[in-house]
Amino acid sequence: MIARPSRARVFVATQPTDLRKSYDGLAALVEGTFGHSLSAGDLFVFINRRATQVRILYWDRDGYCIWMKRLEAGTFRRAVAADGRQLLEVDAGELMMLLEGIDAKTIQRRKRYRAPSSTRPALHP
Repeated sequence: MIARPSRARVFVATQPTDLRKSYDGLAALVEGTFGHSLSAGDLFVFINRRATQVRILYWDRDGYCIWMKRLEAGTFRRAVAADGRQLLEVDAGELMMLLEGIDAKTIQRRKRYRAPSSTRPALHP
């Protein structure tokens, strides 16, 4: 899977993305539209309009990396922001559930400590 530094955050785009874009096109979305820096090592997850493909863009020491997955059947669950945000921060577990087709909306989490500044909404339909 993806080797991810423990300090790296995971962001999921809430709007469908044209996945014909490659490194530069997705990087332009991250830095221009979303206002984030790729050099921080964070992962940015994009899902196409039909929700059958996902691409994860990140910076790995000396260049951009893209991880891709295309489903032969079924769809990915798209992240939805109640306040209309274009980008949601999720944790690594939620990313794994998204990639494995697990409905995070129906999963109940056991109580865990979360830093006060951390507000990470779960993935929704």
